[in-house]
Amino acid sequence: MTTKGPEAEHPSVTLFRQYLRIRTVQPNPDYGAAIAFLEERAHQLGLSCQKVEVVPGYVITVLTWPGTNPTLPSILLNSHTDVVPVFKEHWHHDPFEAFKDSEGYIYARGAQDMKSVSIQYLEAVRRLKSEGHRFPRTIHLTFVPDEEIGGHKGMELFVKRPEFQALQAGFALDEGLANPTDAFTVFYSERSPWWIRVTSTGKPGHASRFIEDTAAEKLHKVISSILAFREKEKQRLQANPHLKEGAVTSVNLTKLEGGVAYNVVPAAMSASFDFRVAPDVDMKAFEKQLQSWCQEAGEGVTFEFAQKFTEPRITPTDDSNPWWAAFSGACKEMNLTLEPEIFPAATDSRYIRAVGIPALGFSPMNHTPVLLHDHNERLHEAVFLRGVDIYTRLISALASVPAMPGEK
Repeated sequence: MTTKGPEAEHPSVTLFRQYLRIRTVQPNPDYGAAIAFLEERAHQLGLSCQKVEVVPGYVITVLTWPGTNPTLPSILLNSHTDVVPVFKEHWHHDPFEAFKDSEGYIYARGAQDMKSVSIQYLEAVRRLKSEGHRFPRTIHLTFVPDEEIGGHKGMELFVKRPEFQALQAGFALDEGLANPTDAFTVFYSERSPWWIRVTSTGKPGHASRFIEDTAAEKLHKVISSILAFREKEKQRLQANPHLKEGAVTSVNLTKLEGGVAYNVVPAAMSASFDFRVAPDVDMKAFEKQLQSWCQEAGEGVTFEFAQKFTEPRITPTDDSNPWWAAFSGACKEMNLTLEPEIFPAATDSRYIRAVGIPALGFSPMNHTPVLLHDHNERLHEAVFLRGVDIYTRLISALASVPAMPGEK
């Protein structure tokens, strides 16, 4: 009987685990170590490496493999380097050790979201280059910071810069989600994050009295209106088996603030909500709805935005879109079942789509529970390696899309 020693591990898996050990964890990610790691990869793969500092300390790393026809719009393979915080006491293994169990599951923060995809891009490019391939279109691999806290010091700024325009991106791939079934999920649009804080002001006084017009009573009315809307959207989702989560608007009450003492009625209280607005919603009308919920609650009730994205874009998933035709055609050749959906949360794809570049969110992980941001985030090494095979085919197909009408 032979036992698989560590020396038997596939080099792509070893590289993946090495990347997972870099502590790019919010709120203080070690971006320097990630950039050094990526520069080393660029050097080994013979790719050029450009660093674009969008604000001090926040660098976009761009690795480039030039195409044979560099005037054609390029392929952008995007991934983010940061990961969300961990609660170590809930993990079976150290979340930054990249522990691999006897079954081949790799436990680490970022295993699914989204360091796997970063390495799959790199290893697919390595394979294609080593096999001597050249493609008409240039391929750019972008590694961005700050995605997990909104991308405001990452992709949101990068798309507005001349260095981004110079990439001449025609199409982008970014992250998706795992799928527990045999199918692979692909995302063609996203819900828009609206983070709002409702502030209610009212009469203060001693808490032994029946004070009229208190901040709490009015805030309660707004909360009730918003949670009734939440229930309606939830029922709509549950009543229609064809609807997926991303097709309805979700909202959660995430913060309540106010008060100074048990026996003092406060003059102001606030509630914070995380809305994810479906892409087909009339944004102006929805904002008016928020205003009317506040007005109905009484005088002195207002709201402000902590985050407001109002430019949802939909990437067509039919053969009118040559990028979709190439992507889905390659998947068909590999016998992959695709489930196109609207992404329920938010990724950097929204900034890419907002500047007019079609983008798909895709993380090739099937037979895998969705564990992003969860305790014991993990990925099986066989699923990871199959993802490298899948990206090898996808990159080859996308970078070979012939010139379209209107392209140089």
